[in-house]
Amino acid sequence: MYTKLEEAKEILKKYNQEQLLNSYDKLNEENKEKLLNQILNIDFDLISKLYENTKKEIKLEDANIEPISYIDKEKLSKEEYEKYEKIGRKVIEDGHYAIVTMAGGQGTRLGHKAPKGTFNIGEGIEKSLFEALSDTIKEANIEYNVEIPWYIMTSRENNNQTVEFFENHNYFGFNKKNVVFFKQGELPMVDTNGKILIDENGMVKEAADGHGGVFESMVKNNIIDDMKNRKIEWIFIAGVDNILAKMIDPIATGLAISKGVLATGKSVVKRNPEEKVGVFCKKNGRPYVIEYTEIDKKMAEEVDENGELLYGESHIITNLFNIKAIENLSKDKLPYHSAFKKAKYINEKGELVNPSEPNAFKFEAFIFDAFERLEDMAILRVKREEEFAPVKNAEGLDSPETARKLYLNYMQCKNKNNIQYQDVAKVIVQKEDINNINNVIYSNEFKVTINNIENLQKENKIKIKQIEPKVAAKNVTDKDKK
Repeated sequence: MYTKLEEAKEILKKYNQEQLLNSYDKLNEENKEKLLNQILNIDFDLISKLYENTKKEIKLEDANIEPISYIDKEKLSKEEYEKYEKIGRKVIEDGHYAIVTMAGGQGTRLGHKAPKGTFNIGEGIEKSLFEALSDTIKEANIEYNVEIPWYIMTSRENNNQTVEFFENHNYFGFNKKNVVFFKQGELPMVDTNGKILIDENGMVKEAADGHGGVFESMVKNNIIDDMKNRKIEWIFIAGVDNILAKMIDPIATGLAISKGVLATGKSVVKRNPEEKVGVFCKKNGRPYVIEYTEIDKKMAEEVDENGELLYGESHIITNLFNIKAIENLSKDKLPYHSAFKKAKYINEKGELVNPSEPNAFKFEAFIFDAFERLEDMAILRVKREEEFAPVKNAEGLDSPETARKLYLNYMQCKNKNNIQYQDVAKVIVQKEDINNINNVIYSNEFKVTINNIENLQKENKIKIKQIEPKVAAKNVTDKDKK
């Protein structure tokens, strides 16, 4: 009967990867076991195939690419808006809604040596990315009178630091049972000769498998089972670095349900035809995101009868999925893309090499590659200044500076709307109790706000002075506030 070591040696010999045991004898028993487990869990056939693909020129397959239809949230009629909102609101209020935040990355590009989600946005805000997102969820919990589960996808590299950050901040006031962490998958990195690298600890050098790995990771970590136990039906998935992500969206939910589809993708209009972003389209009749490298100048500049870009709906990695769609998408791996990166490694002499130029391939899946496996999906165009403030670069475009400006401008507009609500609330409740309902009056539907105020009265937190029937019956939506 083979020992683990003998089994590992045989596999490595077969795939010409014997270098992975170069540091084996220097490891303690615990790390020896860890290394052997890593080796025995590698899909070497997959890695060999991915490496061979790096030698091939990427050719666009012969496909029928055409524009995709979308709904512009800003242009919805009052009737349409209220229809979608009513449907989506019921899903949320009934506890069938959850959030997944993809937070497996480090803040390296921001000069932040910690998980990206712990990065402080800075002057005028002084909140971490995690805290900014948590504020949005807490407001929704109050508005919909629920506790929305928050699932956070970390990585092997940053999981412990992320969990510790939440513990140090008392989970930002959430019930701990409603904040669930899980790790995304990883794949080995290979050099230009196809050899798998050894990291500075003598282990297999691995890198996160990209945001497209979220579906498989949700299954492997029993997240889908947990969601089913909680009766979750709709899951909003987005990255940690968009501080304006509207994660709890009844319109996006109601739109998907009304159209009879299992997903909604949010888009913002391209800044210009040359902007280097992927855009929604149809490929052979199915939803797809086409990369900017796949679009020629003529296609990028093509406009419709209204003068709008035919291929102008930028994918911003804020998507809503039905749990049935996620289960189906997790059954087969999405295609992997390669990226040539700088990676520290231990060479054959046992020396740590810190390259100054890219030296290794990492392989990752992208979430938008899942779209063409769906029969159809809804596309909801939203306003960039209201829902998209990414923090990706240290300076310039999509930096903390640009995100702060967008965030502060949005909050200023939002607070103006809240002041209008407070003025109404003062007519309804005792004036001295106004501070007790500041967090209740964000509701899009005023009759729900009235119900929440009545609940607070029962708890002896406020005293209702008067509710005028004509006010209580009035529906106040975002449409009315514009």
